[in-house]
Amino acid sequence: MGMGKKKTLSHILAILTIIIWGITLISTKVLILNGLSPAAIMLYRFVIAYAVLWILYPHWGKVTRLKDEGILLLTGLSGGTIYFLTENTAVGITNTSNVALIVTTAPLLTALIANFTLKSEPLKRNTLFGSVIALTGVFLIVFNGNFVLELNPWGDFLSFISALSWALYSILIKGISSKYPILFITRRVFFYSILTLLPWFIYEPLHWEPALLLKPAVLFNLLFLGVIASSLCFFVWNMVIKNIGAVRTNNYIYFISIVTIAVSRSVLDEKITGYAIGGAILILSGVYFADHSRHTVKQK
Repeated sequence: MGMGKKKTLSHILAILTIIIWGITLISTKVLILNGLSPAAIMLYRFVIAYAVLWILYPHWGKVTRLKDEGILLLTGLSGGTIYFLTENTAVGITNTSNVALIVTTAPLLTALIANFTLKSEPLKRNTLFGSVIALTGVFLIVFNGNFVLELNPWGDFLSFISALSWALYSILIKGISSKYPILFITRRVFFYSILTLLPWFIYEPLHWEPALLLKPAVLFNLLFLGVIASSLCFFVWNMVIKNIGAVRTNNYIYFISIVTIAVSRSVLDEKITGYAIGGAILILSGVYFADHSRHTVKQK
């Protein structure tokens, strides 16, 4: 496959991944309503994902440097444990709108960090401008005309940590993706996510209920989160980061707000407002502007 077709496919896969991740909120909500805690959901989906990745890549694998093992540990900690725990905890203590907006700063944080850590991804003025346009679109969608931002320092801080941890995860994946197979890296991510999540259950004991896990609604949604949204989507996302870079890949995170609109309209029969339409247009424009500007600069 030529480089041009490979990059085009990467963009398509990124969009498909974002669509799936946008739907995971529904599955998570169903599981919580059935009595599972957010931490328990994380553990189960990570274990399922790890098992699936062992089936897809049944090789023990070998890390050539201790430093690389440390980086893989940090990917599991940042992209798994810290990201999900801080986001879920923030939702419980502050407005969902605040969390949605702050977490969506991850692409902008990725661009800022990449400027100092990745020589291949320097920060461009148009990338920054495009991110601001897209964030404005997210703001319009999230608040939907009700421009009341109620600050909750602790909840908002956790939301920021969640965004920062995902940005760090993306940078780490980009740096190590050329050294080992992506399937191996993704499997290691979930291994360390499980390992670093276990201490949480000292604070919040895990209640093992096999009968609950075998309920059709619970089992189906756990399999969806573990097999599709975790093992498959994380593998694809990591591959896309390797192919087109951490900054360009994370720009697609802005599209989650658009997916939320579509899901709310089709599943919850919620009305699509003018603010939502305007926000979607700004997101599309911002991402196109940022991505197109990077492309044209490289072609000069």
